[in-house]
Amino acid sequence: MKFNFKTQQYQTEAVEAVVKVFNGQPHYDKASYIRDLGVYESLPQIAYNLSSVAEDNELIGDMGYRNESIELTDAQLLENIRTIQSENNIRVSDKLINDFGRCSLDIEMETGTGKTYVYIKTMFELNKRYGWSKFIVVVPSIAIREGVNKTFQITAEHFMEQYGKKARFFIYNSSRLNELDNFSSSSGINVMIINTQAFATSLNEEKNKEGRTGDAAARIIYSERDEFGSRRPIDVVSANRPIIILDEATSSIDTRTEIRIQKAFASMMER
Repeated sequence: MKFNFKTQQYQTEAVEAVVKVFNGQPHYDKASYIRDLGVYESLPQIAYNLSSVAEDNELIGDMGYRNESIELTDAQLLENIRTIQSENNIRVSDKLINDFGRCSLDIEMETGTGKTYVYIKTMFELNKRYGWSKFIVVVPSIAIREGVNKTFQITAEHFMEQYGKKARFFIYNSSRLNELDNFSSSSGINVMIINTQAFATSLNEEKNKEGRTGDAAARIIYSERDEFGSRRPIDVVSANRPIIILDEATSSIDTRTEIRIQKAFASMMER
């Protein structure tokens, strides 16, 4: 069965509003860096490098691709935001919100108006105009996570027709950490979908032990893993300078959990 999607004008306007925030940012295609491959005691390094191939047929070697940094100044970003707010009769901001990363943006849409479609389309537009390709979608529950994953699946052909490319997306799973290397080594649009739980647990290094299950397993993302080359998954992800999208997160979690998530984002943005 093929789904036909009709793009609504308000959806296009929402996408454009986000994209215009970065007016003046140069386009960088496939910004590369040398990845940390970790240290494997029981597996020859060369065997590891050539043992897996990404979906777009790129070998997993030491080369990685990340989002290029925003070159606009804070003043330029704020001016762009204020222009968009004025055009849409929104109260004009007096300062830039940049506690986590270069800036934080709130896009409010009513339930059922296609917000997931909007932020997926926004990813493609940001890639088209500025070259950014690494994204993380943070969701508050398993139900929403599965819904987001399904939307990526059923819109794949639709966006392929519009942009001539597909996004590679996956759900973060601590038992499949090799997917993070695929995320880093692929130069195309890559999206990781992850639960708030993985970010909201304690950052206490002493609690990040292997063999934990349940809630404690979420701490794996902050701990050095032997099976992952003695690397911390959070560091491998952070090296890509990802754009983070919170899907209904702040409206569905308690204040304590939200603070923990913010601390986790701050740790990720240190790079």
